[in-house]
Amino acid sequence: MLNNKDLIQIKEREVSEELILKQLERFKKGFEYLEILRAATPNDGIKILNNKQIDEFSLLYDNKVKSGITIIKFVPASGAATRMFKDLFQYLENPVPINELKTESSIVQFIEYLPNFAFFGKLQKIKENHNLKDEEIRKLNVLEIIDKTLNHKLLNYGQLPKGVIHFHKYPNNIIRTAMEEHFTEGCRYAINRDGLVKIHFTVSPEHKELFVSKFNEKRADIENSHNILLDINFSFQKPYTDTIAVTPDNEPFRDKNNNLVFRPGGHGALIENLNELFADVIFIKNIDNVVPEHLIEDTVIYKRTLAGLLIFLQNTVFEYLTELDNNINYDLIEKICQFLKNELFVSLPDSFHALTLNKKGEYLRKYLNRPIRVCGMVRNEGEPGGGPFWVKEKSGQETLQILESSQLDFKNPVHVEQSKMSTHFNPVDLVCSTKDYKGNKFNLPDFCDPETGFISEKSVNGFPIKALELPGLWNGAMANWITLFVEVPITTFNPVKTINDLLRPEHQ
Repeated sequence: MLNNKDLIQIKEREVSEELILKQLERFKKGFEYLEILRAATPNDGIKILNNKQIDEFSLLYDNKVKSGITIIKFVPASGAATRMFKDLFQYLENPVPINELKTESSIVQFIEYLPNFAFFGKLQKIKENHNLKDEEIRKLNVLEIIDKTLNHKLLNYGQLPKGVIHFHKYPNNIIRTAMEEHFTEGCRYAINRDGLVKIHFTVSPEHKELFVSKFNEKRADIENSHNILLDINFSFQKPYTDTIAVTPDNEPFRDKNNNLVFRPGGHGALIENLNELFADVIFIKNIDNVVPEHLIEDTVIYKRTLAGLLIFLQNTVFEYLTELDNNINYDLIEKICQFLKNELFVSLPDSFHALTLNKKGEYLRKYLNRPIRVCGMVRNEGEPGGGPFWVKEKSGQETLQILESSQLDFKNPVHVEQSKMSTHFNPVDLVCSTKDYKGNKFNLPDFCDPETGFISEKSVNGFPIKALELPGLWNGAMANWITLFVEVPITTFNPVKTINDLLRPEHQ
């Protein structure tokens, strides 16, 4: 299956032959579906906070910051904005007169509301012969406007990463990119005691200079206006996390030069990037989930609240682990069981209750000594996103997991029914603790579930292939973390998946 040339190529990528053979075998056997017990719902997997708790957890976080904990904001920003402009690209390939399109067409909406986009002023500068403020003139020049939005050197949005697309406009003709909004947001809840705001972006190698240039351009303004210092770092998806591509018959796919073809393993590969960060609290949020500054207050409140709740859980877990090291007794075991039930909604399996005292202590020590994540969950209003579910592990332990639709078997009536019962979804709003109770950093890949990846169908130069997606960053890559889901308001979730999402009120 693999020849000598393949083996040389594999070695150059710094991966083992054994790993590639495992991936090839995975294409053949696929992935088993998880045993889904039920959807996580309010007070059964999803914590609902009252105003008093919000105040208490926010204060706990603020006090912990004053004590000198380290804070980092982690922003996955690797992707290009190509999908954001999918409809515009399709129009360039198959243009039709705009009056032949339906009123609700994305192209009609884009042209009609063009002045509402933050980048409209830049487009005006490009346009020399027409006044783009005139809607009728815009309709006569649809193809030219779209082409200059996507391809012209002053915008070139079709080739840029989403992080440097202009999202929002402010008074005095100020416009901000998604990256800049993350700077501003970080200044509100992720300031270390020394005034440093640390933000780590995962980017594509070819885009790094764009991010660095934008940072250098805006750094002084942001630091001066917020009286902070920005510490911005970048990393790339590791080449060794790429996965091999195969033909529809599960044979290694090769290009015209007879080289094996590898593809990025999906955002789950970023667990390796996250693993390189060392901090007490790590916020995780996607690059496109930002709002203008005047709408940021809910986000700030709930970010501080989730971080405070994380610290509460961390303090309690560390205390119990220390006690387990010193003296295992029945009262301690009972206290820990009640903590798991009351704070994490966790019921231990029947097999646990039959264990001896020392074995119970060993079980709880292993259960507690793991990374912790507190995940914001918003009410499901039709937006895309992974859903929260209770899953039964092979050990019999019930755990909370974020599952994508690809992980649900829609031929299974139980999965279908549980999917219908789901009330919330995860907007990629996480606060994490990645240190153990002795201050050592966990090795995060140790807590992945390799059985939660999936296989997708793609194409390379018109040829069909199958691609292997690694367990998602907030799905299977964190499957074996201590997990708590918390309801947060929909106002904290404002993704920009298509260009016209920027026309929504929350981006104006």
